[in-house]
Order: sequence, then C-alpha cells, then structure tokens
Amino acid sequence: MNDPRYTKLARLLVNYSTRIRRGDRVLLDMIEVPDEFTVELIRAVRAAGGTPLVEVRHTRVSRELLRQTDPKHATLVRDVELFRMKKMQAYIAVRGSANMNENSDVPSERMALFSRVTRPVLDWRVNKTRWCVLRWPTPGLAQSAGMSTEAFENLYFDVCTMDYRRMARAMIPLWKRMKRADRVHIKGPGTDLTFSIKGIGAKMCDGKLNIPDGEVFSCPVKNSVNGVIQFNAPTIYSGTRFENVRLVFKDGKIVEATSNHTRKLNEILDTDPGARYTGEFSLGFNPYILQPMCDILFDEKIAGSLHLTPGQAYAECDNGNRSAVHWDMVLIQRKDWGGGEIWFDGELIRKDGLFVPRDLRPLNPENLKR
Repeated sequence: MNDPRYTKLARLLVNYSTRIRRGDRVLLDMIEVPDEFTVELIRAVRAAGGTPLVEVRHTRVSRELLRQTDPKHATLVRDVELFRMKKMQAYIAVRGSANMNENSDVPSERMALFSRVTRPVLDWRVNKTRWCVLRWPTPGLAQSAGMSTEAFENLYFDVCTMDYRRMARAMIPLWKRMKRADRVHIKGPGTDLTFSIKGIGAKMCDGKLNIPDGEVFSCPVKNSVNGVIQFNAPTIYSGTRFENVRLVFKDGKIVEATSNHTRKLNEILDTDPGARYTGEFSLGFNPYILQPMCDILFDEKIAGSLHLTPGQAYAECDNGNRSAVHWDMVLIQRKDWGGGEIWFDGELIRKDGLFVPRDLRPLNPENLKR
C-alpha cells in the first residue's frame, strides 16, 4: 500500500520546491530510497508535464568507488555527470543511508581529489537548475536524532510538509535586514566574532532548495572575519563526526582550528586555499527542529541556531571565495544550549535563540507553529 505522506511530499517537491513546468527535464537522484517514493516522484513529475530521468545509487557502492578514486576516474565521472546535468532544467535528490559513517575510512586525500575534480557538476546544478535536496528518514537518521524510527518518521513528514509559503512571508523582514546590514557581531560561550556582510546580499531558504528548510543566509566579506567561534553542534564531514569545533579567524582566514579530530579537521581545511575562508553565514529558525542529528540539512535549520561555513560561497551571496569544500558548522544559541547574541550594526537581533525586534518575532517558534 502506498503511504499518502509519500504522495504529499512528492507533490510539494515537484509543484512548490522545483516548480516543474511542461517540457522540463528532471533528474531524480535517489540514494537508498524506497522504490514506492521514487514512483510517486516520477508520477508527480509527469503530472506536471515534465520528463523524469532516474539515477539510483547505494552508499556502499559509492564508498568503494571513492576509496580508490584517482584523477582518471574522477575526471570521467565529472565529464559524464556534467554532460547529463546540462540537459536538465531541474534536479531533485533524496538521500538515505543505513550508515551515516559509510565514508569514514575513505582517505581524506581521495575525498579532496574527487571533490575538486567533480566540483563543476555541483556548481552547474546549484547555479543553473531549479533544485531541491533532502534526506530520507532511515533508522540510522532516527538513531542520530535520539528517537525511535516511528517517532522520527512522524517528525520528518511534519517538518518536510509544513506550510513553507507561510514561513516565507515571515522571512521577508529578516531578508531585508540582512541585505542592508554591514557589521555582524556574534557573542556567546567561547564565541566573540565580528565580520561584515555589506553589499553581499541575502537569500531566503523557504522550501525551494532544501527540505526541510527555514533559514536566511548571507556571506561574510572575505577578509572581514576576526575573532573566535566555538560550535556546539556535532558535524559529520567525509564520514567523520567532529565535535567541539573551534575556529580562530584573522582577517578572514582560519588561523587555528581544533576539535576532537584536530588533525583531520585541518586536513580538510587544507584541501585548497579557499577552505580556510568563509562562504556562508546563516540564521536558522525551523520550529520543528530543535536538536542536532548530525545531518546538515536538518541541523542548519535548528530553531535558534546559526551556521558559519568554511569554503565555497554561493553565487546568490558571493564574496568571491572558491573551494572544493563547503562545510556548514552549527552553533545553537538557545538558553538550553548556553545562549548567545547576534547583533547587526549595533542592534540586538536575536538573544538566546529568540528574535528581538518586533518585525522579526513572527519567526520565533511559538509563532511559526501556529
């Protein structure tokens, strides 16, 4: 029997997130997703007048390819996938995994090589297609969230099919403030960081790129970041779980980086020169996501959080930084996580995870969940 939640989510992704139109070619990139949901996506694309193309992947197979990748292999993958991506108007990726640490034993240098060589595929997809990426609620993801599989599935479909149109309306005042802001000051336990976002612009994330969604992002002026930031949410990158990441910046560059895996952290930040500069600054406010689960598509939207990103900048809010790395690191500033403040040009914007100015209060959880 078909789960009616599959149909609802598929239609949201096709009709709202990627806005499929008649004649669109749509790549459906399915990684360990139930066939029943893939079928619902195919049907939704066809109902909208699009032509679906399906890629089915498995994480254990991908791991084996990455373990021994080399320039010849990575270049072939890049050329084939870039040719295909250039044929698409839209891209929907649904990514599941029985083991979130599947790539933990892939050598860092192999991952860095593959990321550098295949980066044009990602760049084309991000900048030239209408795209949306989301996770699938596997038992492994439920375990990372500290929840039963059933409870996590219920949370997943609640958060992924919420009223994103309503959220989008509440985002507009924050988007306007970030577009005109200059100086940003972040304060909190172990954190005292300043930078400028002047002239960079801002982007609302309201369910049209990622599901779940709920953030507005900008980007620091490349050489403006100074001070220290201590992240309190764990993060997984290249299959390794990092905790207590602490970054020290001087004139935009990460000059000191420590964590529970300091050596591997610095190996990633040495992937290329741009990996030690920032490519994104964002405020998260999804009212249904309260705890980290080591999945960045959820964690970067945590209510009362921010994330700062070593690596590549997005074209929408571009500071000129280029890198094979784009690593969102999350700091939760709610009271139960130690609190903290965010200031724009001397005005207190958010305190202990709650927006302070009247025009931003509709983004606080008690208002978004009404």
